[in-house]
Amino acid sequence: MNRKSPASLAVVASIAATLCGAPAATAAPDFSQDLPAGLACAGFDLRVEGADSKRHYKEFEDRNGNVVKSIEAGKGYTLTFTNLTTKASITFESNGSVNRTTYNADGTSTSSVTGHNVLIFFPTDVPSGPSTTLYLGRVVYTVTTEGVWTLESTAGQSVDICAALRTR
Repeated sequence: MNRKSPASLAVVASIAATLCGAPAATAAPDFSQDLPAGLACAGFDLRVEGADSKRHYKEFEDRNGNVVKSIEAGKGYTLTFTNLTTKASITFESNGSVNRTTYNADGTSTSSVTGHNVLIFFPTDVPSGPSTTLYLGRVVYTVTTEGVWTLESTAGQSVDICAALRTR
């Protein structure tokens, strides 16, 4: 599956969250996306819902008006991940994160995210998914013009959300 642009799935791929055993969000979600088995998690369809974001976004342009950088920071979404086969779910209350992205002249982008962020890697990405991981720390990834994400580096802790939903 090809992604339209890095920003189109930023809601799903780079969302602030923190691991805690909170109950599912009661407010209506701001977004809900179902991802088929094999895309975000092996063996089951995954629903991602997010509510109550307090994020700020700013773009920076060069002298020709081209967007060359962006920054997104603040309190992200409260996220609920649901295994649609077993109906098991896990909710992460929002916490702070920062996403700094540089848009390269060749159409690729490089993002450095810090704080609490969830990244979803598809089978077409590097490393190949399916995987849905909460990172607590720093992550650097690149996105090609075709929408292929490559994980460049990580520092800190990580939580395998798919594994957590298999054991609930």
